[in-house]
Amino acid sequence: MAFLTPHWILDGILICASLIVAAYMYVTRNFKYWAKRGVPEIPPAPFVGNFGGCLMLKKASQDFAKELHCHFKGEPYAGFYIFDKPFFLVRDPELVKHVMVKDFGAFADRYASSDKHDPIGSANLFLMNNPRWRVLRMKLTPLFTSGRLKKMFDLMLVVADELDRILEESNLSIPKVMEMKDLAANFTTDLIATTIFGIQVNSLRNPKTHFREQGRKVFDYDFLRGLEFLIIFFMPHLTKYYRAKFFGKQATEYFRSIVDKVMNQRIETGEKRNDLIDLLVELKQTHENEGAIDGFKFSYEDLLAQAGVFYVAGFETSSSAMAFGLYELALNMDVQKTLRTEIREALDKTEGRITYEMIVTLPYLDMVVSEVLRKYPTLGFLERVAATDYKVRNSDLVLEKGTPVYISLYGMHYDPEYYPDPEKFDPMRFSEENKKNRPSLTYFPFGEGPRACIGLRMGLMQTKLGIVRMLSKYEVLPCEKTPVPVVLNPKASITASLTGLYLNVRKITTEPS
Repeated sequence: MAFLTPHWILDGILICASLIVAAYMYVTRNFKYWAKRGVPEIPPAPFVGNFGGCLMLKKASQDFAKELHCHFKGEPYAGFYIFDKPFFLVRDPELVKHVMVKDFGAFADRYASSDKHDPIGSANLFLMNNPRWRVLRMKLTPLFTSGRLKKMFDLMLVVADELDRILEESNLSIPKVMEMKDLAANFTTDLIATTIFGIQVNSLRNPKTHFREQGRKVFDYDFLRGLEFLIIFFMPHLTKYYRAKFFGKQATEYFRSIVDKVMNQRIETGEKRNDLIDLLVELKQTHENEGAIDGFKFSYEDLLAQAGVFYVAGFETSSSAMAFGLYELALNMDVQKTLRTEIREALDKTEGRITYEMIVTLPYLDMVVSEVLRKYPTLGFLERVAATDYKVRNSDLVLEKGTPVYISLYGMHYDPEYYPDPEKFDPMRFSEENKKNRPSLTYFPFGEGPRACIGLRMGLMQTKLGIVRMLSKYEVLPCEKTPVPVVLNPKASITASLTGLYLNVRKITTEPS
């Protein structure tokens, strides 16, 4: 005789059914969380919430966030679920302003996090939270002043000239198919190496150099690496089980050896280059001599973390914008010709020299790059977490402390209310007149408020320099392998084409008419 019934098989069926019901009740216990508070929501599915497509790495997180934003058209905010956890989606630009700027103190911290046993992943400026973030941000800000960028520009020009030589040697009088993302990443890797680390790695000539290869490994999106980033950005409570590392194991060890070598060399020689390594050496020596700085003890891992994040953020964001920019220019030849005319007229005034002032003052170039970043922001979303109970403006809703708050960049940037015909590439959206007629906080590819990207100006400088260097002598055209439209890589946490960005590149042998 069985325990519950006369038959063991029937006992087993009853026990299994009971476990399934119990599991179902547990994973759905928070469903209706938003509906009970009068917040519109999409009915979640048991066990996965609204996140099933992303969990299987079949849908890009950028597309997921964009779809959420579009689904709740007309609503200032909405709710969604990842597993059984309630997340808050902000849609209204004015509420975005409160979260990112006006009420920053309540949303200063990121929800994303890597494993606590990943010190350089969890201690970098991007993922670090208060009060350590505030101290570190203040110490690193001087690296990106306009004065320092101007000093770095001569170093950047050396790399831009090398790009020109590489293209010249490629015999492009006959169009040649080139993959723009890889070319752009080699270019920006060399820029970051010389301006941030003070070393020459020559990725343009040798794309297999160790420095470049480690950058590739950080963003090598196989299934496991894609899942690792997904956990960091959307399910940080699981990082301790998955041992999720922001840079990955191999890249972490490589950066450690590089930073060790360069920092020790600077300390021994006393050489100064006004770059990130100089600043890290200064912080290290100040800490050793004076102890904690504003209550924050700078460990070696803290310093290493900043070097790592500036490397991956510096080359990846700029190369992405440069590659997508060339892609859109190839598909929109009228825009390409207008931009080339502006560039050549500026070069005529400087006798062919690319200058810092030229890069930062070309109006049409700025509009083109702004439109590229509207269509292809590096991240598809911004995330924060409520540090305290927070009453949402113009409502009776109170967000509970610890609630994850997400803002869809893709959703806002493609919202037809602010950008009519959003799939169209139209730099004139960013004319001074059109910008004035659009609500603020409907465009923020680098974030906004105190946590806006610290390297914004440097990133724009790198992207614009690469585009100017190429378009001054070459034109880009679609080829058979050019993806139209771009399909985003569902395994990538950042904006990346699934199939690459292949274009024909041809040297211009005659002056444009």
